[in-house]
Amino acid sequence: MRSTLIIVITLAFIGCREASVETPVSLFDGKSLAGWQGDTVNTWHVEDGMIVGGSLDETVPTNGFLVTNRSYENFKLTLKIKLTGDEGFINSGVQFHSKRLTNPDYEMEGYQADWGKGYWASLYDESRRNLTLTAPDSAQVITWINVDDWNDYKVHAENGRIQLYINGHQTVDYTEEDKTIPQSGLIGLQIHGGGKAQVVFKDIFIEELPQKE
Repeated sequence: MRSTLIIVITLAFIGCREASVETPVSLFDGKSLAGWQGDTVNTWHVEDGMIVGGSLDETVPTNGFLVTNRSYENFKLTLKIKLTGDEGFINSGVQFHSKRLTNPDYEMEGYQADWGKGYWASLYDESRRNLTLTAPDSAQVITWINVDDWNDYKVHAENGRIQLYINGHQTVDYTEEDKTIPQSGLIGLQIHGGGKAQVVFKDIFIEELPQKE
């Protein structure tokens, strides 16, 4: 009887542990921009189950960001991204551990998983240190990506360590040494200003990870 009770308790404990494991959740319902904030009049809209930003007909005047309503700390973020354009600066990216600024009010500050020629799958520090923190080998990364087509982008941010992956290939493994840099914040989809460019996102999922003890 006692052994049976131990087995039951053990199975219950295992079940509770399994139930506590976080599973990826979608950040985009495929129909609306619920849960996001940004310029949904001139810059961002939903089309055919995708989030579309920018324009191929008119130059995007400034950086534009579509931003989550809430902050995230430790997580694995996966999404599909397609960037097109052939006039001006063609660039996009994914902000994380970031915040909105007020001057100018269209900007964000924080890490960016960068995307575009010369910046493919690199880690940029937007509106703060204003530099690329680390980047993959340019000759190698170009063999991993699909220019003007869909790419699978993954951001793994956990306890100050940031890893980026494109189409299954790791491009960045960076540990933040500056303890004053926030390790939580908003997530934002970017279309860069200065070009006739369009970025499309879909299949946006996030798996939140436990906070550091």
